[in-house]
Amino acid sequence: MSAELDTRRFRDAMRRFATGVTIITTRDTEHTPVGLTANSFNSVSLTPPLVLWSLNKHARSLPIFMEAEHYAVSVLCADQMPLAARFASPIDDRFEGVEWHRGPTGVPLFEGCVAWFECASVHRYEGGDHVIFVGEVLNFGHSDKVPLLYAGGAYGVPAAHPALPPSGP
Repeated sequence: MSAELDTRRFRDAMRRFATGVTIITTRDTEHTPVGLTANSFNSVSLTPPLVLWSLNKHARSLPIFMEAEHYAVSVLCADQMPLAARFASPIDDRFEGVEWHRGPTGVPLFEGCVAWFECASVHRYEGGDHVIFVGEVLNFGHSDKVPLLYAGGAYGVPAAHPALPPSGP
C-alpha cells in the first residue's frame, strides 16, 4: 500500500458506518432559507449542550453557514426520505413546496422530525476538506417516530437485532 491513503477505499469503508440523516438549515443575510442534507452530526457535550456537524469546503452554501449566527439540525424520520433526497439534490430552491416554519432564532424548522436542535454557532474548525461546526443547543424537541438511517449508500430504518427477544404489548 502506498504512503498516501486510497481515498476511494477510505470512503467505501466509511460508508459502512450507519448514521442518522439530518437536514441542516439557516438563513442568509436576506433571511432566505438555506438547507442541506447531512449525516455528519453528533453530540459533543451535555454541559453546555453542544452538537457538531461538518460541511465540505466546496459546498455552495459554505459561505452562508460560515456567517450564520444560528442554524438548526432536523433529525429525519423514516417517512421523510423524500425530504432528505430533495435537500441533497442540486436544485436551487430546496424549500419550494416544503412545509416549514421559523424557530425562535429565525432558522427554518420542519414538522414531524425525530428530533430537532436549534443552535447558536459557537465554533468553526478546519478539518481537512471540511469545516466542522460546533453549536450550542438553545432549543430542541423530539418524537417517538422511527428514524431514517443511512449506510452503504442507501437509506434504511433500524430493526431489532435478531438475538434480542421480540418486544410487544
